[in-house]
Amino acid sequence: MTKLEEKLKIENMRPWEEVLKVVKRHWIVFVMLWLYFLLWLIITIIIYWIFWFWVWWNLINIVIWLFFSLFLFVEWLNHELDMYVITNNRIIWIEQIAFLNRAVSECNLWQIQEVNSKTSWLLANIFNYWVLSIQTAWNKTTLKMTFCPDAIQTSRKILNIVDNYRDEKNIKENKEY
Repeated sequence: MTKLEEKLKIENMRPWEEVLKVVKRHWIVFVMLWLYFLLWLIITIIIYWIFWFWVWWNLINIVIWLFFSLFLFVEWLNHELDMYVITNNRIIWIEQIAFLNRAVSECNLWQIQEVNSKTSWLLANIFNYWVLSIQTAWNKTTLKMTFCPDAIQTSRKILNIVDNYRDEKNIKENKEY
């Protein structure tokens, strides 16, 4: 078990339940945030060269950088706090939708119908990040994570966990009869 799995405490975990896997977003998301930062820095330098003589430029620049810093922080939170937590009984999907807006969905393993992974372009194949989606048999039918690292292996591991759970459940049911 990794350090993240050890630190992760889910409030309503059953005593016999254990965390088997935690899936977080790929590190490429943070590279994209750094690219936003560098692009904004270059734009600021260019605008400063144009308006260096204007007295109010420094105040406007500070206010713009404050809003941009807030934007970067919220974007970082939105990507950092998204995760799948897979236990030996269920999957918990924690999605940070916006600042102070989070959705938590959970699904028992026996409700999972299929696990898919899909890629769409060259960089996704080079850096091995994909879209991982889990089809379920309940009201929120698809749990989808973009920028999932190594989604093919992750989907196989999730399906193996689901198959093991179903096999154990079938063995228990057959012993009762």
